[in-house]
Amino acid sequence: MSIYKPKSRPHLKLLYNSEKPKVEPVKREPIMKRPRNEDVRPREHLRPEEVERLIAAAKGVGRHRLRDELLLLMMYRHGLRVSEAISLRWSDIDWDTATIYVRRMKRGNPSTQPIYPDEFKLLRSFKNKAKDKTPWIFMSERGAPIADDTVRVIISRAGEIAEFDFPLHPHMLRHSCGYALAAKGTDTRRIQDYLGHNNINHTVKYTQLSPNKFDGLWD
Repeated sequence: MSIYKPKSRPHLKLLYNSEKPKVEPVKREPIMKRPRNEDVRPREHLRPEEVERLIAAAKGVGRHRLRDELLLLMMYRHGLRVSEAISLRWSDIDWDTATIYVRRMKRGNPSTQPIYPDEFKLLRSFKNKAKDKTPWIFMSERGAPIADDTVRVIISRAGEIAEFDFPLHPHMLRHSCGYALAAKGTDTRRIQDYLGHNNINHTVKYTQLSPNKFDGLWD
């Protein structure tokens, strides 16, 4: 009867505990987390008088003062996202009826909105002074639509000049529009249509913080 003998493996060597290779722990880079909005700024909207301060600061500095003034005014007046503002075309303006066609992003509902006299005057002046005839309203020096990062720089710089004690970002102008309309007592459904919200729950947050909501409770 034959007995099985395992083949020798000279390439293998037994290691005693003292000879076990040491594995160095993997050093991981710390993960940078984005701070919460409430930790950076007290609120996500500006009051009407603060918007005026911001626009005044924007039109007082830089090489494109009229453009920056008009850009911030239209973003506030029509509740525009950055993507909606930089994609505006001159063909969206109806000069005869003083209206603007607003295309909404994020599956929002488009609308035709009135252009009020101060905004209409700025648009006329800006169009007459434009050197290059392009389809887009807000252009860069390279002849292309202004970049979203440029809009962020414009608003951030204006916020510093206006001496806000918290950092500003472009979407605050859209929120400011919603809160301003709610403060005027505008119906929630009307604000929803104006901002192009598909879901009215996105609109309710403006009316919830309206300063006039509790007027007359103790009269």
